[in-house]
Amino acid sequence: MLSTLRRFVTAESPSLEKAPADRCCALIAAEWRTRGVHVERLAQRHRGDHLRITWPTNKRGLKAQLLVLGHYDTVYAAGTLKKMPFRVTGSKAYGPGTFDMKGGIVQALFALEALQRSEASISKRIVFLWTSDEEIGSDSSRKLIEAEGRRSDAVFVLEPALGPRGLLKTSRKGVGEAEIFVQGRASHAGLAPEQGINAIHELALQMARIKDWNEPRRGVSVNAGIVEGGTRVNVIPEKARVVLDLRATTIADMRMLERRLHRLRPQVAGAHLSVTGGFNRSPMERKVSAALFARAKSLASQMGLALGESAAGGGSDGNFTAALGIPTLDGLGAVGDGAHSSHEYVLSKAMPTRAALLAALLATS
Repeated sequence: MLSTLRRFVTAESPSLEKAPADRCCALIAAEWRTRGVHVERLAQRHRGDHLRITWPTNKRGLKAQLLVLGHYDTVYAAGTLKKMPFRVTGSKAYGPGTFDMKGGIVQALFALEALQRSEASISKRIVFLWTSDEEIGSDSSRKLIEAEGRRSDAVFVLEPALGPRGLLKTSRKGVGEAEIFVQGRASHAGLAPEQGINAIHELALQMARIKDWNEPRRGVSVNAGIVEGGTRVNVIPEKARVVLDLRATTIADMRMLERRLHRLRPQVAGAHLSVTGGFNRSPMERKVSAALFARAKSLASQMGLALGESAAGGGSDGNFTAALGIPTLDGLGAVGDGAHSSHEYVLSKAMPTRAALLAALLATS
């Protein structure tokens, strides 16, 4: 498993660089083809190609389907390996994308091998879908993910587990981004301030109001991440904007935030507001994961493993399938830490047991 992980990690696959991403895609595709599965490479114009892998290939008439979902793109630019090489130290394997989430793809590969070698009767088609743009919003893959989700009885997401105990993710916050743009009127700050409409003042009033929307206990957060406005200190600013990060734990709270945003009205006379954007990933509520988690916990117990669950503040492609009402279980990937950082690693000793757990889930779902 470590040898395979090394090959995947040393094939860099930045989301925004198609050529290296495609090279990684080809490597992953070749690895899966050696297992006798059907591999489709779905060409993309601006992003790396997506992979759709189907097994069994020799059974006709399988109407039911299970979806194993993940991504091979990483947040790291090409060349990162020079300063952050793949290495194994003790029980930890370090490198860009080891944890998020090439370790999960390796585990899925070996789960497939376990199923192929076992005598388990497979009654459903299994589709492994590896995409190239999850880290940048899944624009080119979302329709594909949703289409495969609608065909599936359950979705297993190979995003990393949470924490050293490898908690599965049974709920995720919805994630969004919105922009508030203010149009005011420019004027000289000294000679004719009364003729100006200060866009920054208007924006400040709106941001003060929005700050009160944060409710940490309910999992509702609105973060002003980018603020821009003004040209010179002696000019009444004509334009200002803020870009907001939106998070919510429930669909009801997501809709409430969007309604509040679009109901905002100017406070400064003469100013104009425009609000764009909103949530692009709905919350994954626990109710869509509960039954699958119960089965996973039971199977883990039979294997002598303790298995816990958690809520995650970030979104994944599992949010898309959960929003369709498809039973979805997330966090089945690698156990480790340091996603998107220079110390990203996986615990190698956990990889075989996680592969076995996935194989058991696929065999019994």
